[in-house]
Amino acid sequence: QVQLVESGGGLVQAGGSLRLSCAASGDTSKFSMGWFRQAPGKEREFVSAISRTARTTHNADSVRGRFTISRDNARNTVYLLMDSLKPEDTAVYYCAADRNGLGIRTGVVEYSYWGQGTQVTVSS
Repeated sequence: QVQLVESGGGLVQAGGSLRLSCAASGDTSKFSMGWFRQAPGKEREFVSAISRTARTTHNADSVRGRFTISRDNARNTVYLLMDSLKPEDTAVYYCAADRNGLGIRTGVVEYSYWGQGTQVTVSS
């Protein structure tokens, strides 16, 4: 069983930056990892994902060029650097682990483990 704990959320002005961290209790080096977000009244949506070796990453169109995902397998930690934040980025951000680990997937149902989420609020 893997437990994921996100941190780094907060309140930031538009144009600012935040870095989210996701620390895992177990070995996630064989898992693909992803970040999702959910705004009030909306469904949870894919944001970014990284392969187990970090050779491949994939971002949603809405964050491409602004968000960067990375991982440190020695620390079992995944990061999401968010630059040029916009008010529409406001949401609860969730870290997730995909046991498949063979590539990058973007569907919510494809991820087995989830963190509790961290709130990101971007003011205009």
